[in-house]
Amino acid sequence: MRGPVHPGDNGNRGRAMRDISPDHQAELMACAHAMADAARAAILPHFRGGSLGTTSKEADSYDPVTVADRAAEAAMRAVLAKLRPDDAVLGEEEGAQDGTTGLTWVLDPIDGTRGFVSGTPTWGVLISLNNLDGPIYGIIDQPYIGERFEGGFGRALMSGPQGSRSLGVSPAASLAEATLFTTFPEVGTAEDRAGFEAVRDQVQLTRYGCDCYAYALLAAGQIDLVIEAGLNAYDIAAPIAVIQAAGGIVTDWDGGPVHEGGRAIAASSPALHAEAMALVQEAIHG
Repeated sequence: MRGPVHPGDNGNRGRAMRDISPDHQAELMACAHAMADAARAAILPHFRGGSLGTTSKEADSYDPVTVADRAAEAAMRAVLAKLRPDDAVLGEEEGAQDGTTGLTWVLDPIDGTRGFVSGTPTWGVLISLNNLDGPIYGIIDQPYIGERFEGGFGRALMSGPQGSRSLGVSPAASLAEATLFTTFPEVGTAEDRAGFEAVRDQVQLTRYGCDCYAYALLAAGQIDLVIEAGLNAYDIAAPIAVIQAAGGIVTDWDGGPVHEGGRAIAASSPALHAEAMALVQEAIHG
């Protein structure tokens, strides 16, 4: 088992970020915020009472997609076509589009569509800017609450109804004092579940069902751990950027990069991450 990759350990990514000038960084952040604004405008007319036109992506399970998902991604891609037409794009609804700049926008128009169709306000819009090594800037946006969390290019900020403030993970907690989140109690496969439950049985509090909002809460210092499985790249790329900017750590269950999806452990400190990962590893590998 290899050790975890801590924020800032990737020298290539650090050099690539330094190679982006302050003016270019400002341009990229402005584009990301324009996309988040466009997604908000496309989604909100459909939430809690609007026409959803919901269908399921899977024949044998409920994996909903709505007109709001499609409209939000189309709106974000329209912003990119105008402001950053040469960048690559990977979106949940419209797939991949090649680019020539070495930068890729990874988009999830509504992360937590099950929550969206149920009327809960814990779904969100995920926007990540990736270079060849992974996420370098990200936004988690909750349109209905009006909260936006961003991280990267030296920024770790949230804005919302109570104003703006810096993001920062919670002070180091022991596993016994920690609050753990995951989206589904089932947590994927039987092996995935065993790994999650090994940590669940050691923490102070476990909560379920927040989708991407759990990662935002970790970056804001409200909770300590998020453990997930079965993720796609567009589910995790933006949370990685935001959490790392806030001082946290996100890896796969073996301690390696997870920006392409799979199983994720997000933690407020390297020590807490190590405790959780050791339990997961013991549960799934013996």
